[in-house]
Amino acid sequence: MAGSVYGQGLVRVKQVGPFRLKAVPPQAMTLRFSRIRRFHFNLPQRIAAGFLVLFLIQGFWLIDHQTLTDRDYQYARCGREMWERPEALTGYYTTCGNIHDGVLGYRLAGLPLTLNLLVERGLDLLRKPEDKIVQTGDEVSTWELRHQLTHVLLLERTPFLMAGALLGAGLWWVTRRLYGNLGGYTALSLYCFSPAVLKACVAPNAEVLAALGVYGGVYTCIGVAHAMQGPRRKWRPRIMLLTAAFGMAAASHIASLPVVALLGLAAMIWVAEGRRSQVFPVVLVAVAGALLLVFACYGFSPDAFSYVFRSAAGFLWVSVDPARRFFSALSNAGITVAASAAVVLYIGLRKSRYFGNTAPLLFSLLLMPLVMTGVPGSPLLWALPFLLTFIGGVFADGYEGPRGRLAMAAAGAIVLLQAVFCVFSLPGLL
Repeated sequence: MAGSVYGQGLVRVKQVGPFRLKAVPPQAMTLRFSRIRRFHFNLPQRIAAGFLVLFLIQGFWLIDHQTLTDRDYQYARCGREMWERPEALTGYYTTCGNIHDGVLGYRLAGLPLTLNLLVERGLDLLRKPEDKIVQTGDEVSTWELRHQLTHVLLLERTPFLMAGALLGAGLWWVTRRLYGNLGGYTALSLYCFSPAVLKACVAPNAEVLAALGVYGGVYTCIGVAHAMQGPRRKWRPRIMLLTAAFGMAAASHIASLPVVALLGLAAMIWVAEGRRSQVFPVVLVAVAGALLLVFACYGFSPDAFSYVFRSAAGFLWVSVDPARRFFSALSNAGITVAASAAVVLYIGLRKSRYFGNTAPLLFSLLLMPLVMTGVPGSPLLWALPFLLTFIGGVFADGYEGPRGRLAMAAAGAIVLLQAVFCVFSLPGLL
């Protein structure tokens, strides 16, 4: 392990295998606990939290101005039935049929409604008959909930918005660990002002959940590969986390499981020098565990679970149309400019061409052309966190160059541009 310092000692860079890990200066940490991993909420974390708060404000503003749609009723009805009375019809898991286009999205949409209904029924025991919230018998339809509970829309959408915030936090954690604070700020700020992400987070769907599973799964694979260089006692918790990430991806869209497994396997083979023979068994165990988690999401119903593999839910194809529409949209102008600049810098700066930047670039290029043909889906959203990771890494290298201040000013202008276009595009997302 060798270390070097760039930019007047502001950032310390350590070469660890194919990675260049950047960390905050040692003097900013308490020496006594510098070797102990624990959560800190210092200035960098507060700035990141501020960006995520802005993200949530935009999301809640959109939710407040939305109305319930037929899709909301479908997700609410199917999700509630999964929690309250599965197998409502003989031969089917719910009255919606055997769900095959992302069971986790339905469960997340229905869970707050089911919990809220249980709470209201319990409180009704303490209310006068004329003041009861739930005015019907044992079964309350989604339509009746619409009139009896005024916050159905907020309850149904909040889990997806929280998943988007969690994905942003994961993006910040990865980019800050790899590229330092400024690289993390760059990636997170572009993420928090991304109309595509906001649109996916304020409607019941599986896209942001799949994106979280794919991004988390790939970088957890890289973490497992690094842990494999150390004692075996450190493998188990990371493999459990990897299984959970794979499970989230698979339960969101079954097509995302082979995608994240193949990308993660490639990354692990790249990183795990001397341990490559053990990579495949680790990924295989994680995939098996992920399928078990999907089986659990179907209430361990063999018929409903098998229907996933008998449908067209796993079909993928390639097309450049999603990427073309994304980069040509005015609301994504800042991200488009940042991506173009990052590619130019990556080609021009030799120090930017290392694993930490190359891997997310390759992953985003592989994911962007994918389209789902069997069920509705947007793999382009799976690629976006990797693209922003690449942008943050290359920009962080530019900040450390001889014209670092100019690079920071240019990046700030790009982020401001993206924020302005995103805010002005919010009414169009309703």
